Amino acid sequence: MLELKNVTKYYNPGTVNELCLFEHFNLVIPDQQFVSVVGSNGSGKTSMLNMICGSIDTDEGQILVHGQDIGKKKDFERHRKIGRVFQDPAKGTCPSMTILENMSIADNKGKGCGLKRGKNKHKLEEYQEMLRSLNLGLEDKMETKVGSLSGGQRQTLALLMAVMTPIEFLILDEHTAALDPKTAELVMELTGKIVEQKKVTTIMVTHNLRYAVEYGDRLLMMHQGNTVMDCQGEEKRQLKVEDILQTFNEISIECGN
Repeated sequence: MLELKNVTKYYNPGTVNELCLFEHFNLVIPDQQFVSVVGSNGSGKTSMLNMICGSIDTDEGQILVHGQDIGKKKDFERHRKIGRVFQDPAKGTCPSMTILENMSIADNKGKGCGLKRGKNKHKLEEYQEMLRSLNLGLEDKMETKVGSLSGGQRQTLALLMAVMTPIEFLILDEHTAALDPKTAELVMELTGKIVEQKKVTTIMVTHNLRYAVEYGDRLLMMHQGNTVMDCQGEEKRQLKVEDILQTFNEISIECGN
């Protein structure tokens, strides 16, 4: 279980631009839950992910995993059990290395390196089988440098690499936003299959309201560091895009827009 407990976060403290984005924010995400997170720009979606992953620190409060506070752990320590896919396809892969080299590095995540070769040719067939299921022809390009692939191919590869080792949390930070509609659909279908097969707790931030409705078993809408909508179970299954848009419009009117 993941728990954010009484989390407070200030930006630019002590300046005229001081902003308190989170003030005693609380959130509990049970194991194996797939949570879709929506909200306007500046609502705190990505900041929440960054605090969970350790990219930014909290000013107050705790981030608990199975009851243990991970707030003092470095981001690389947290990422041993976290797979993260960013909006930019270039952030999840190494462009100057081949597909085989990228997958070998991902497969060795959290393992002792020593002086052995990082590229494991004995696993070539296993990696090719993983890629074959994507129907992108990548299984025949194992020695191709990732930088020469399309953005959609790289993002699909990044998603696959994020779950190659056992993880407890999959963090998806607008991972389809930079893709064309057809590729975005492919990546979302793969996302749904991976989450179902791996039974991994997943948090997906997205601006695509249809994806937020169709995928996951819980939906959160955030605004100014608070949760203004939290639907799960039957309520989530009955939710429609129009319902989310209505809440967005109500918030916009309250803010004077």
